[in-house]
Amino acid sequence: MSRLIKFLSSLKLTVVLLAFGLVLIFIGTVAQVHEGLYTAQTRFFKSWFVIGVTVFNTKMPWLVLPGGYTVGSALFASLVTAHFTRFTWTWRKSGIFLTHLGIILLLLGQFGTDILSTESGMRLEEGETKNYSEDFHAYELVFINKSLASEDEVVAIPEMLLAAKGGITHPQLPFTVKVKEYWPNTDLTNYGPFIAESLAKEGFVKPAADQGIGPKVMVLSLPVVTAMDSRNIPSAVLEVTAGGAVKGSWLVSGQTTAQQSVEHDGKTWELALRSRRYYKPYSMTLLEFKHERYPGTEIPKDFRSRIRLVNPGKNEDRELEIFMNNPLRYAGLTFYQAGFEPGDKATVLQVVKNPNWLTPYFACVLVGVGLTVQFMIHLVGFIQKRMAPATARVSGAKANQPRKTAENTKK
Repeated sequence: MSRLIKFLSSLKLTVVLLAFGLVLIFIGTVAQVHEGLYTAQTRFFKSWFVIGVTVFNTKMPWLVLPGGYTVGSALFASLVTAHFTRFTWTWRKSGIFLTHLGIILLLLGQFGTDILSTESGMRLEEGETKNYSEDFHAYELVFINKSLASEDEVVAIPEMLLAAKGGITHPQLPFTVKVKEYWPNTDLTNYGPFIAESLAKEGFVKPAADQGIGPKVMVLSLPVVTAMDSRNIPSAVLEVTAGGAVKGSWLVSGQTTAQQSVEHDGKTWELALRSRRYYKPYSMTLLEFKHERYPGTEIPKDFRSRIRLVNPGKNEDRELEIFMNNPLRYAGLTFYQAGFEPGDKATVLQVVKNPNWLTPYFACVLVGVGLTVQFMIHLVGFIQKRMAPATARVSGAKANQPRKTAENTKK
């Protein structure tokens, strides 16, 4: 244990970890050219290990690097160990303690942000009401029980299970789903016997689906995109089995909103592949969207959304505006005015959930206060040392002056 503590508190370990951090930041930044910002952030900085990198068009599949979580956790352990083993509490070191505490809080806050925060979007047309936001990058397979009288029963399955191409079961589903085909990015087009041959030459294939829209479309597999302004649209062919009997195969895709359903045991289950949704206990309605431009140009001067917020649980019904640099903070979420669509009739709100959003501010304040306190302690000590010799010289000069005696006074 003593050897482990000595290793964790060593300055050499801190230097090595900082060097790994610099290398990781450099390679992760360069990798954004090939992988995109979102993918690179997730793979390099929100992971424990990174296996295989591409730098300046040079592929290195054999290279293994510690991920952001590994470097951050090791730095945290090293800092805490050094703090409690190498430093003793004195008022002259209070600034160092505050600085270390701020850095520790900053590391913990960043880790908490990566784990707990989510980003999604809410697209609203004028007059439209929604009680959910949608993920920018993730999809989900949903089965919706439409047989209930007052509400829908929704079973959501993450897209990653579709990519595994295996069997999917759920306690609330009365049937089993088998993934026969999965494409991470696709384009769909209508099928026709007269154009099937030309579509096949372009790379379109007929999906092995006999239900819903499957027999009516063809699928083109596309390369996975990484640009921030692009989205992958996945598709999959699902085979539904109940009681050992195959009910059929359906094509689901993030490109289509066509309603498809499975009938079983007198109940109707709709199925779809859609963006992952985050439901709220309140709803928002876009009453009006305003978009002002600079005269004679198409450059946006101001765009804002007038929203009606209704929360039955709190008996709340009010109107508000969301515009640039004036987000709405409500129920632990922050709604930003992110964009709009052509025609100025639809707005796009970015919805951010970050329980640790105040942590970086507190951490930076602690670091700033700690550095200031430590600087002032050294400054005061320096001033005192500078004043001490001058005081000593003045005292010595007074001691060497001749004393007045009674005899001298008489003279």
